[in-house]
Amino acid sequence: MSKAKQMKKFNYHIATCCSLLLMICFLSCKVSQTYKLPDNLVNKDLFRDSPSTDTVTLATIPWREFFTDTLLQSLISEGLNNNTDLKIAVYRIKQAEANFEQSKSAFWPSLNASLSATTQKLADIQLGRTQLQQAYLSSSWQANLWGRLSSAKRAALASLLQSESNQKAVRTQLIENIAGSYYRLQAYDAQLQITQQTLEVQKHDVELMQALKASNVVTGADVAQSEANRYSVEIAIPDLKQAIRETENSISVLIGRSPGPIMRDSLRNEIPGKNLNTGIPLQLLSNRPDVAASEYQLRNSFELTNVARSYFYPSFNITAQAGYVSQNIASLFNMSSIFGNIIGGLTEPIFANGLNKQRLKLAQAQVESDLASFKQSLLNAGQEVSNALFSYQTATEKIQIRSQQIAYLSKSVDFLKELVKYTSNTNYTDVLTSEQSLLSAQLNGVGDKLQQLQSVISLYASVGGGAR
Repeated sequence: MSKAKQMKKFNYHIATCCSLLLMICFLSCKVSQTYKLPDNLVNKDLFRDSPSTDTVTLATIPWREFFTDTLLQSLISEGLNNNTDLKIAVYRIKQAEANFEQSKSAFWPSLNASLSATTQKLADIQLGRTQLQQAYLSSSWQANLWGRLSSAKRAALASLLQSESNQKAVRTQLIENIAGSYYRLQAYDAQLQITQQTLEVQKHDVELMQALKASNVVTGADVAQSEANRYSVEIAIPDLKQAIRETENSISVLIGRSPGPIMRDSLRNEIPGKNLNTGIPLQLLSNRPDVAASEYQLRNSFELTNVARSYFYPSFNITAQAGYVSQNIASLFNMSSIFGNIIGGLTEPIFANGLNKQRLKLAQAQVESDLASFKQSLLNAGQEVSNALFSYQTATEKIQIRSQQIAYLSKSVDFLKELVKYTSNTNYTDVLTSEQSLLSAQLNGVGDKLQQLQSVISLYASVGGGAR
């Protein structure tokens, strides 16, 4: 065959291969679909009756600026450095990073080295013993047909981003838990202080009633009632001390410290945040880490559907070997011992016991499941924002009303105590009732302040604050 004919035949083969590859690439685009976020997932009513068109949001405020209490800042910082759940989330990111790097390496061919020596004794005595020595390199490569490797890589990337979002979600939750426990600890301190002050008043009342009994102003029943009232107040103190200790231990665990005392400021010095801007609902997709993690899970399952679909189409593999082979070790590395081969071929699945079909159905069902979970995460986020906003408004309203209630109850107690001293028409039971109402109102007042502070924390976390 002439050289011109050989070149023509070679060019024909090249053109055929190029055409085949172009056709495969075109079909690959049809097989592998592009991920797109479903439409109309986020609507303007997600926060119920608290719609917002302002894109300014609490989520962009760093936690050090949001929480101004320096002791609380120190606890949060310690928790972010030592909390075990947060460390576990970081390790999971490293695992996802390793999987992502592995998915990228799938695009490259494998390369293996082999050195072997074989001795074989045959049944025919005349043939005797044969030996074969080999030293060679082998390589294999799978083409990225139908986008299988690209989809697997994008799925691994989605898993990595999901792990990072989960770590941010743990971070946000940790900040919320530390701050919430800190304020709750302050509330127990305030309630303990109020109870102890009330106990001292009750002790003084008992002494006063004993003096009035000696003067025949009140009866023995009134003295007994004052004693019982004193102990009804005192019995609440051990429970409050236990709550304080348990909350201190809870904070210690959150910050990765052995159980022990927690330094804190007074609840009265805590000032709730102002300008509680939620931003627009669409910002939850980028600001709230658990919502982002849910979407990345959806992306991962979507790309795995592309991978499952690609199994219905042929795979193109190339394998190659090159090295030395000889029956004599002395001549193993001679030029005459060199050998090499390269094999390329398409493998079309015909019958796989229904595995490919079931694999695709499973992947598609997973997409539907993850889409429902993603929608639910958005609904949950909207609910939490709405609840936190209304809780803050309710607490603020209650604080204003409660202050009036406490003021008038204090006046009522003072008036009744004076009447008991100077007139027999006043029953001491009225004094006890007023004192119990005052104590209850004061303790509830502490609860109102705690509700206000915790609703601010919840709102900050529900829009994705603390993730940065």
